[in-house]
Amino acid sequence: MVGHIIITWRFALIVVDIISHRSIENFQPLFPPPNFSSSPAFFSTLIISPEIRISPFSLLSFLCFLLLLRFLQTVLSVILLENMANSASGMAVSDECKLKFLELKSKRNYRFIIFKIENQTVVVEKLGNPDETYEDFTESLPADECRYAVFDFDFITEENCQKSKIFFIAWSPDTSRVRSKMVYASSKDRFKRELDGIQVELQATDPSEMSLDIVKSRAL
Repeated sequence: MVGHIIITWRFALIVVDIISHRSIENFQPLFPPPNFSSSPAFFSTLIISPEIRISPFSLLSFLCFLLLLRFLQTVLSVILLENMANSASGMAVSDECKLKFLELKSKRNYRFIIFKIENQTVVVEKLGNPDETYEDFTESLPADECRYAVFDFDFITEENCQKSKIFFIAWSPDTSRVRSKMVYASSKDRFKRELDGIQVELQATDPSEMSLDIVKSRAL
C-alpha cells in the first residue's frame, strides 16, 4: 500500500512539472506530445491571454493529474479504514478463553465452546459437554447476535480412520446489528491468534452456510 502511494506521488510530481510550464513549445516532456500540427489552430493552442498559452496536451496532463489525486484520496481512505479496524481489533481476551480451549484441544473435555464479546473483552459464554452433538451446538448459537465458536469435530476418513479437527466458526447472522458485525469481524484474527491449534475456519451468516454436510466436506 505504501508503495502505491509513493508511485502515485511521483506521477503527480511529474504531471505538476508538466502543467507548470506556460507554453508547450518551451518544454521538453518525458514523453513526446501528440502531433497537433494538422489540427485547427483552435485545438492546437488555447489562448487564455496574450501572455499565456495552454496546449491540449497540457490540459490532458492536468486531467490526468486530477485523476491521480482522486486515486491517492481513495488509497488514503482505504488505509484509514484499515487503521480503524486495527484499532478496533485491540480487543482483550480473557484467560478463561485460552484455558478452556487448551482443555478442549488436549483433554477433549468439551465438544464445543461459544465465545462472545462483552465489555471490550472476549469471554466464554457456553461450554458443550463431550457427548453433545453438532445440532446441539448450532442450536446454542443466538439467531440475531454474532459469536465466535470452536467445535471439535470427529469424522471417519475414506481409509476408515477415526480423526478429529478443531473448527473455528465466526457466526455473523444477517439479522445482527451492523456495529456488532464490524466489531466481531475486526477482532476475529486477533482472537484466533490466541487459540493455537485451529485447523479449519468457517464464516457463516446463515445456518445453511455451516451445515453438517459443509463441515464434513471441509474436514475431509
